[in-house]
Amino acid sequence: MLRHHGRYEAFIREAISLPPMRTAVVHPCSTEALRSAVELKEQGLLDPVLVGPEHKIRAIAAAAELSLEGIDIDPVEHSHAAADRAVELASTGKVTALMKGSLHSDELLSAVMAPSSRLKTERRMSHVYVMDIPAYDKLLVVTDAAINIQPDLDQKRDICQNAIDLMHLIGIEKPLVAVLAAVETVNSKMPATLDAAALTVMAARGQITGAVVDGPLAFDNAISIEAAQAKCIASPVAGQADILLVPDLEAGNMLAKQLIYFAGADAAGLVLGARVPIILTSRADPAKVRTASAALAKLMAARHHETRGIA
Repeated sequence: MLRHHGRYEAFIREAISLPPMRTAVVHPCSTEALRSAVELKEQGLLDPVLVGPEHKIRAIAAAAELSLEGIDIDPVEHSHAAADRAVELASTGKVTALMKGSLHSDELLSAVMAPSSRLKTERRMSHVYVMDIPAYDKLLVVTDAAINIQPDLDQKRDICQNAIDLMHLIGIEKPLVAVLAAVETVNSKMPATLDAAALTVMAARGQITGAVVDGPLAFDNAISIEAAQAKCIASPVAGQADILLVPDLEAGNMLAKQLIYFAGADAAGLVLGARVPIILTSRADPAKVRTASAALAKLMAARHHETRGIA
């Protein structure tokens, strides 16, 4: 039997030890979204502000027998307004993170990336899945499987650096990044292999920092030492990757969902590259995945405060 190894536990404990993180929960107008906000408050991870139609939120809470005692509600009429209001709260420092409720991800992220938003940085925003896979012996990050559809080379550099920075937070000092393609050799007719080779050189030249980056690598020789040895691949990353940088969103999304549904993986989701972390979970996520996602966001927010010199 394949079993989980509790690889989320260490950083969840660290996050719980910090003060609750003031978080705008955007349009929590489903039982799952509202229950998640309440449970994360009870665990000491979040201090949620529910941004959405108050009458609907209270009706859902009553029907689900959820107590909203001690939880603030910032009333707005609909999901678009909730996204805009949450971005305003984050931009003015009234909250230090955002959490997706029952609105579409595109709706929330469009508000974050709007011209009037002050949450954008010089870094490209990207999504990470931090995956606990029973058949793999450590946490594995898959990026980007949710935001960047067909990233160019510069965008892939940012996607890669975002994931590296997150791994540093959870104690991986020098993560191993496998830049994926269908093959492990450079082929001029396969753009993903050209980007992978370029990213490898960029890391060697200091344009990507804090990690060992190598590619192109096919999926099998990125995560299996036996597969890498069978193909006689000499690589510091092959067979032991911490991060899988995928060529495009479709490849990443399919890979992540295969790992979730066929390999029994848990997948904590987070958006990086904005001025505040964004917790992006699915309605199908179990409670432990929501907890892990919130814990990662809390550690990221704490790091932002440290780098700004805020106590």
